[in-house]
Amino acid sequence: MATEKGTVLEQLVSMSRSLGDPSKDYVVLAEGNTSAKIDPERFYVKASGVALATITEAEFIEMSLPRVLKMLETDSLSDKAIREHLMAARVEQREGTRPSVETTFHASLLSFEGVNFVGHTHPAAVNAILCSKQGKEIVRGRIFPDEVVYTGREPLWIDYADPGLALAKSILRGVRDYLDRHGSLPKVVLLQNHGLVALGSNPQEVEYATAMWVKTARILMGTQAFGGPNYLSEEQVKRLDARDDIEYRRQVVFGR
Repeated sequence: MATEKGTVLEQLVSMSRSLGDPSKDYVVLAEGNTSAKIDPERFYVKASGVALATITEAEFIEMSLPRVLKMLETDSLSDKAIREHLMAARVEQREGTRPSVETTFHASLLSFEGVNFVGHTHPAAVNAILCSKQGKEIVRGRIFPDEVVYTGREPLWIDYADPGLALAKSILRGVRDYLDRHGSLPKVVLLQNHGLVALGSNPQEVEYATAMWVKTARILMGTQAFGGPNYLSEEQVKRLDARDDIEYRRQVVFGR
């Protein structure tokens, strides 16, 4: 178990630095956060105030998954109470490190079977859409095949919610509803006026889904100069999502 735990942390650091690479423009300063599941009881999450681009193993905090999930059962908690609960949910009570305020939504996503890594970023191209008045309408359809290959049939849109417990509850409700409608989990969650969350069974899925949705955002913005996006039909998207050759591509690319 110790070797597996070390491997998870090593993969998480590598994924986080890649997402934080300044040349990609996904985050600046200490924006964004990442997490990875160790086992059904524990997970790592980025410490608050740390930059993804230069993060080290020591700057991730090991958390109790059941303790953090318990917070989602409360009606409401003050900011102070949330901070105290998160500090108490640390597996190692180290001085000088505080879990990200968004640890609760990482825990909620990692509680789903098959989700082992989560990457939350604030790409400028994506936020240009998420912060616009027409954002929700613009992202309603798929526009090219590889968008479906790497990011699924559709992203999950979450209306703006206060970062922290309120946002975690909104995401959890949204994912459960998505699962009921599609029979599968979303690969990408779009947070209005906030940013992007990518889910994966491994780090590659998180990195590729993030990269592809940033490309999607850029293309969507580009289409505005030529009359707006030409969306694929629902039948075309379903066909793409179900094709054997596309599933094979996913297995090869994601190493599954």
